[in-house]
This record gives sequence, structure tokens and C-alpha cells, in this order.
Amino acid sequence: MFAEDIGIDLGTASVLVFIRGKGVVLHEPSVVAIDQPSDTVIAIGEEARRMLGRTPGHIVAIRPLKEGVIADYDVTEKMLNYFIKRVVGRHFIFKPRVVVCIPTGATDVEERAVRQAIMAAGARQAYLIEEPLAAALGAGINISDATGNMVVDIGGGTTDVAVLSLGGIVCHTSLRVGGDKFDDAIIRQLRREHKLLIGDRTAEELKISIGTAYPSERFGDDFMEVRGRDLVNGLPKTVQVSAEESWHALQEPIQAVMDAVKEVLEITPPELAADILNNGIMMTGGGSLLHGMDTLLSSETDLPVHVAENAISCVALGTGKVLSSMSVLARAKAPGARRII
Repeated sequence: MFAEDIGIDLGTASVLVFIRGKGVVLHEPSVVAIDQPSDTVIAIGEEARRMLGRTPGHIVAIRPLKEGVIADYDVTEKMLNYFIKRVVGRHFIFKPRVVVCIPTGATDVEERAVRQAIMAAGARQAYLIEEPLAAALGAGINISDATGNMVVDIGGGTTDVAVLSLGGIVCHTSLRVGGDKFDDAIIRQLRREHKLLIGDRTAEELKISIGTAYPSERFGDDFMEVRGRDLVNGLPKTVQVSAEESWHALQEPIQAVMDAVKEVLEITPPELAADILNNGIMMTGGGSLLHGMDTLLSSETDLPVHVAENAISCVALGTGKVLSSMSVLARAKAPGARRII
């Protein structure tokens, strides 16, 4: 069969795959379970995620992407190869063309690693696009106009903040703070206040259930039973955690995101700043769905803030819009160059 053009949101927490004409066809966690003695892959995706923190000594469940970039090249290649074959089939005449997203702060070495991993996983051509551009396209923003638009993309490993105009990035910043850092903050809070050790999955469940970025009416009502290991006696233990406590835990990483947004606004040209005042800030990524995040950003900047309708899949949908205009890709001078739409 003929291979199809593919768009990949290669995220720290999850991988989304878009096929032109079909939409987002795959959404799986970026987790791989490996049998260490034989160095063979046991499971990939959701099946591997369920193994996190629950495997015997000879099996390790790892996340090969850290803070938006490749931390383990070989495992990332195997994971991508599995996902590409899963969505296009194992038998095809031509290898697919692939558009993949990278953080705006990625170095040349990190970009090269992503492109080489995609090519090794079975792509015919690998094109890179910055995540804020893809996120803006996926959120339905017309970035080709001479109008300023601001995008805040909060992913699992990174937060990208960018001002876009005339199809390019005018000013931006990228920080290695995202959903994973939110989870780490909750783990530290429970260790400090309750002498309770919990895993990443439990921290993520707590963040989704009662986590909040803004003081609200949730403080009085929302509680969650959290189970873990008592650091004093080593026995299993259950504690009640409140939404207010989650708010205290998340203050540091959330403030880092707020500061990044303000830094970009400070260096935004005045004409574009006036446009942002009218258009507001568009938030994308899973982190934007944290309760109260949009309210907090609006209060910190005095600007209207909108959360994209498909916040989690915005970047993947954006790659799909790139794929629908292949002439954009044809203008690229080198396969590894960043794509400015």
C-alpha cells in the first residue's frame, strides 16, 4: 500500500499521531517497558504506562523523552517505529513523510536527534515545526496575517510561549516546566507535609482530580484520599489531601510559567502587544486544563485568556494543517530545518 503523510506530536507525556484525511488516529503515553537482561521491548504506550512503578526488578518502564527532547535515542526510535507501523501498517510501497514538533528552545543537537530518530523509525522525509506554530494552527488561529497572536503551550515536559505574526515567531521563550514538574511538586509536598511517598501516577491523578492553580471555592469541598508509603515506619498509609494543599504545592512551577509569559510580553513589539490586547492569549496543551490556570493567567496579565477547544491535541492537529499544504514543506531548503509556516 502507499504510505500516508503523518504528523507527530512527540510529547514528553504522550505521543499523538495525525494522518492526513483521518485526523488524530493514535494517542498513547510516551512509555516503553523493557526487559533489561535481554534488552527487548515488552510493551509500548498505555500497556507500558500501567507498568510504571509496578514492574519486577528485571523489567523497567521508562519514558524516553525528558523535558520535550529525546533522553534515550534507541528506545525513542523503537517507540516511534512501533507507532508508525501501527498507524500505516507494516507493508507499504513508499515510506511516509513525517512532520514532527519540537520545542522552540531545542538545540541543533536535539533537533538532529529527533530527525534522525524519525528517519530511523521508517520515515522517507522528516520535517520539524516549532510547537507554538503547530499549536496555533491546531487552535484555529490564522497566523499568516499581520496580526499578533500569543500562544502558551503547556505540555508534559516543556512550556512554550510565543508571539506569532505573518506566519512566524516574533519572540518566544521555552522553559523546561510542564505537567511533569507539577507532579513532582505534589510529590514533594506530600513527602514534606505528610511524610508520605507516592508515585508519579498517583501525583498525576491528584493533580487532575483536585489540583488547582487559582484560589477558589474548591478549597472548602474538594478532598482526595491518597495512598502511599509512610516514610517514618515504611508501612502503607492513607492521607486526605485538600485542593488548597494542591494549590500550595503547585505555586512554584506555575509561577515559573506566569513569569515566562510576562517576559515574552515585555519584549513584544508595541503594535503586536496591542493586537494581543484585542485577541487575548490562547492556551494549549494538557497543562492548560489544570483548574484555574486560565483564570490565574488572566489575573496576572490583565488580558483575556482562552483555552483551545482541543487543548491536548492542538499540536497534532496543527501538524495536520501543515500536511494539508505540502507546498509549505516543499519550500524547505533542508530536511532538518525548522519549518516556519
